[in-house]
Amino acid sequence: MTLPGPRAQDTGRRPRRHDPDRRVRILDAALDVLVEQGMAGMTHRQVAARADVPLGSVTYHFAGLAELRAQAFTRFVELQTAVFEALFDGVGTREEFVEALVDLVHASPARQRSAVLGFELHLAALRDPGLRVLAEAWTRSSQEVLARFVGAADAARLDALLEGMIMHALLATGPRSREAARAAVAKAVELSGEAGFPRTQGENHVR
Repeated sequence: MTLPGPRAQDTGRRPRRHDPDRRVRILDAALDVLVEQGMAGMTHRQVAARADVPLGSVTYHFAGLAELRAQAFTRFVELQTAVFEALFDGVGTREEFVEALVDLVHASPARQRSAVLGFELHLAALRDPGLRVLAEAWTRSSQEVLARFVGAADAARLDALLEGMIMHALLATGPRSREAARAAVAKAVELSGEAGFPRTQGENHVR
């Protein structure tokens, strides 16, 4: 008599998990680890644990940590480019523009996380030519958005001011004044071309 074969649950094999988004989840987990541990503290094992995937899945999708970091930063830049664009949707006056910029400096926890990742990218780009290209492209895209409101040359200066203010805010050990940030940003915008703003009759540019 032929005995019945073993049932699936008796084979000892785990059913294959249908997980079409696994690669993206690994990238997002890598970004979480970068926020918490920085470049030096990131390992395959930490990323796998955060993504809730086997260690082999990380090494299957990415040849090494360098590729994983590069792809994670690329995803981060793609997401943040869209977020930055959306930040200025509906902005039509100088006052609204200033408030949007101050919101970047006095950020929510989600924006603070993004700021940390941004500085991690710039730090890594100092020694990685590929990441330097990515960081430069991200900077250009951000400045192109700002240039809609203040012109190209002033957008570069405003971008540099914002990066410095955001870094100071991240490093501060105590609360920082939103009013002081607003005054600094408003002055920078006042000195710009304000190309994208409707102007009242008789209003002059300050150069």
